[in-house]
Amino acid sequence: MSKLIIVYHRQPYEEVLVDGKVERREPKSPNGIIPSLKSFFGNGNGGSWVAWTSTENATEEFERVVNITDSIGSYRVSRLQLTPEQVKSFYHVTSKEALWPILHSFKERYNYMPVDWSTFREVNWQFAQAAAAEADDGDIVWVHDYNLWLVPMYLRQLKPNVRIAFFHHTPFPSADMFNVLSWRAEIIESLLACDAIGFHIPRYTANFVAIAKSHFDVEEVESIPVRNEFSSRGMALSEERAPTKIRYQGRDIHLSSHPVGVDVDYIEATAKNSETKTKLAKIRDYLGDARLLLSVSRTDYTKGGVELLLAFERLLKARPELVGKVRLMHVSVQASNVEAYDEVQQEIESLCGRINGQFGTFEWQPVALLSTPVPFRELVAYYQAADVCWVTPLCDGLNLVSGEFVMAQRDDEDADVGALVLSEFAGAAVELNESILVNPFSHAAMDSAISQAIDMPQAERRARMRELKRKVRELDIKSWSAEQDRVFALVRESNLPKDEEPEYGNVA
Repeated sequence: MSKLIIVYHRQPYEEVLVDGKVERREPKSPNGIIPSLKSFFGNGNGGSWVAWTSTENATEEFERVVNITDSIGSYRVSRLQLTPEQVKSFYHVTSKEALWPILHSFKERYNYMPVDWSTFREVNWQFAQAAAAEADDGDIVWVHDYNLWLVPMYLRQLKPNVRIAFFHHTPFPSADMFNVLSWRAEIIESLLACDAIGFHIPRYTANFVAIAKSHFDVEEVESIPVRNEFSSRGMALSEERAPTKIRYQGRDIHLSSHPVGVDVDYIEATAKNSETKTKLAKIRDYLGDARLLLSVSRTDYTKGGVELLLAFERLLKARPELVGKVRLMHVSVQASNVEAYDEVQQEIESLCGRINGQFGTFEWQPVALLSTPVPFRELVAYYQAADVCWVTPLCDGLNLVSGEFVMAQRDDEDADVGALVLSEFAGAAVELNESILVNPFSHAAMDSAISQAIDMPQAERRARMRELKRKVRELDIKSWSAEQDRVFALVRESNLPKDEEPEYGNVA
């Protein structure tokens, strides 16, 4: 059986300094992408994980390879020892200031001036070398996300006979947007060295194919129709068909469109936990008769935090009867080392202060701003207490908050449940089209959507939530894992029989 080598920029554990020594601990929450990726090592075949660790100075004591045994199983971690200068150039400058804005269609924020592309190449080459050292012929090397775009091309040079898969966790923009990048042909040529490439939704897959065709002689070989309940014509990210195979230089490249999904079992267990119930009771007691609007995201211009706060300000002005009756809990977890994010954080803090100054009293403040992460069990309690979960990014590859909120809601027939307001420009909107979908670029649409959510009767909330839960369960993290296993089988065996091809296999 071939091994699996996962290449991801983050290590699969947390490093904690205890009495002057570094201890490696499993992440506190089993929810998230790292535990999901680690689960692929639980089949008994072992495997390797390639990641970076940043050190001030290279030392002889540095362990490049460490062997890990945890609740998932046993595997190796091969670590790149990057300098702080490399991390800043490769990750905080090139990835975040040049690539990230283009991926999210913010052309005006694209900044190529400080980019040192040679360092980006150098770091990707180091990742490829580390992966090649772990892989034998026939093994699958699974590369993750845009900051490792060049790894497939380098790895193909180092190990021609490994199988290379790639999963893209961000949006993939249209050709006219992507082609702003000066290094566009090099990036696409590298991805075409893969045997399989995965995206969250068919739109991103179709965008990739269009871009590849604009640069190279690429043939679209196969596509499948998107299921009716996920095609929703007229939506911002809807597609009628999903490409599943392209051909380049005589090689077939399999394409998959399937959202990562949430850990449904973990969220439901957390929602029923006694500590969660205790926290929920405290939140409700504190709120009294007030309604809770909840917004949870990172501080990032793509997340639409500023636009959401402006909409909340307009709501209180337009509907004075809600003053003192609704509260917004805005969780905007502050990032570091990216100047653009600092600017957004300052604007968010300024807006929260302005809204509280305009509408607040000594006893009541309309906005509570949290800039640090909320422990997941506590967050689930807030999901359950919320009358509205307000998720309106300007662009988002998927957005798992929406799925977490849905699965935290109670299933009882007479239970009070919240309403979900969701941006059309979040990948999750393709799946969760029973939410109140909104165009966050339109003031009128944002104002109408939040009012509709606040006023929505419980009978309608329950009906929508039943369908939303069905879809989140169907496309949970286990479904995504099964899709990746299907893709791995394809690249190992070239093709499956026709009767094994999925009806859905993607959001299709």
